[in-house]
Amino acid sequence: MRAIQLVEIGKPLVEREVPLPEVGEREVLVRAMAAGICHSDVHYRAGASPVGSLPLTPGHEVAGVVERAGAAVTNVAPGDRVCIHYMLTCGQCEYCARGREQFCLRGLMLGKHADGGYAEYVAAPARSLMPLPKEIAFEHGAVLMCSSATSFHALRKARLQPGETVAVFGLGGLGLSGVQLALAMGALDVYAVDLSGEKLQLAAGYGAIPVPAGQANPVAAISEGTHGRGVDVALEVIGLPQTMHQAVQCLAIFGRAALVGIAAKPLEVDTYRELIGKEAEVIGVSDHLMSELPLLLEYARRGRLDLSRIVQRTIPLEAPAINQTLDALERFSGAVRTVIVP
Repeated sequence: MRAIQLVEIGKPLVEREVPLPEVGEREVLVRAMAAGICHSDVHYRAGASPVGSLPLTPGHEVAGVVERAGAAVTNVAPGDRVCIHYMLTCGQCEYCARGREQFCLRGLMLGKHADGGYAEYVAAPARSLMPLPKEIAFEHGAVLMCSSATSFHALRKARLQPGETVAVFGLGGLGLSGVQLALAMGALDVYAVDLSGEKLQLAAGYGAIPVPAGQANPVAAISEGTHGRGVDVALEVIGLPQTMHQAVQCLAIFGRAALVGIAAKPLEVDTYRELIGKEAEVIGVSDHLMSELPLLLEYARRGRLDLSRIVQRTIPLEAPAINQTLDALERFSGAVRTVIVP
């Protein structure tokens, strides 16, 4: 089968002919119908986030159709529409037992440690598959598995309550999902911060209050909008020390900043004025949980999470198109979300 692989760190991905994955009795072979391109893939290609052994097929946002199921598989059958929870876990260690499987002691991540969805087929444990409702397109199902799921986990980690206010820093796939999910979870107001006028317009269309970061200090703008109070929850999905700091600075008393973006430099805060004096919190967010996916998929099925304007571009399973997309993400430009459709 065809696969687009990372063969050498710091170099473009290349197309290769590789064997069809073999599946064990508790595994499933999925024909990839859609694979999202995530900013994390940029970090893997560059070596900023270590991957498993090379060559490696990236792609952790995957939706498709079951092609073949192992003899002991009972939860899915050939022909089923599915999406894949990218955490390939043991189900037995202390973290799996506590429902915190992203820290599984023997876990692997699809597209980072195990071959992922930049290919015609991908193998995964049956326990990692979620049914994909017929109302959700494959392209949307793929994106739900990372950007939307991670934003949902971040808002849950930040303990967002109905009637609270939220600020979202960065309006890519994660941020625009975060805007919609915050409103679906009962946020009273959501402030959407970005430099892009197009993305700010998209966020406003979902019901957010746009904050053009290039025209004014976002912290001051949010303070003015909240009458000096600040927001209860700030979600940072860019990974820049400046925006992480702004997320902390705009918090209200007892506010919580959920940090998702991966930064190359440390975050510096005024611990007394920005944290201790307000009993504010900074919360690290890593991946998401399988248990969160059914509700997330239901939000999408009902249209409360609309990805039709987030997935802005589809490309074929070809190395040049994929590398061009990764190059654009590295420059923090390009479409909100691009999905590979083999």
